[in-house]
Amino acid sequence: MIAGGSTPEEMAELAPGRLRKKRELLSRSLQGYIKPHHCFVLSELLLQIDGLDETIARFDEEIREYCRPFEEAVILLDTIPGVARRTAEVIVSEIGVDMSRFPTADHLASWAGVAPGNNESAVKRLPGKTTKGNQALVSALTQAAHAASGVKNTYLHAQFHRLAGRRGKKKAIIAVAHSILIIAYHMIKNKEPYRDLGNDFFDKRNVQATTRRMVTRLEHLGYKVNLELLTPIAA
Repeated sequence: MIAGGSTPEEMAELAPGRLRKKRELLSRSLQGYIKPHHCFVLSELLLQIDGLDETIARFDEEIREYCRPFEEAVILLDTIPGVARRTAEVIVSEIGVDMSRFPTADHLASWAGVAPGNNESAVKRLPGKTTKGNQALVSALTQAAHAASGVKNTYLHAQFHRLAGRRGKKKAIIAVAHSILIIAYHMIKNKEPYRDLGNDFFDKRNVQATTRRMVTRLEHLGYKVNLELLTPIAA
């Protein structure tokens, strides 16, 4: 377009994916006139984008240099579902690699701001609010939680969907963010790789509760259920 040699048909051919099925409509929508001052503005905008890309690349390189002494921790955290390298770098830069500063993983979660308030009764945990905490870390963990909630057949995916129906998606995301930080704490402290508990962890943890829940759902659909245990469940 800037060079003045692209026709609407040529530009429509650049459409990706499913848009290619609408190339004729795209071609008609691209009909118009681009005058010299439009080309000048577009050129300047592209130069700005190129300049920003170069700046981001320099920042990325600087971050990699600063993270080099902590590369082992970054590589470990990068294996957690939803945690890409950049998120791993943020986590390490905010909490460090010396976990002795935090007596327990729960202390770290409270400091970070992803631990619910300790509003408990003698028999159950009541709703609580998270503290303000470290906003840069919370933001990175929240993004990772959103990504992890979409990675199927994983513990974090199961945790999100288990909580989202009962407590809402926002609280479920914070719960997953909390789990990611707890996992990161133990991985950095013990220098061990990520081991997924599996998407059936919650069902296996409390078989009786899972059975009651499924039976109740079937009864609500009008079925009469008779249970017979075919295979003994290992303790």
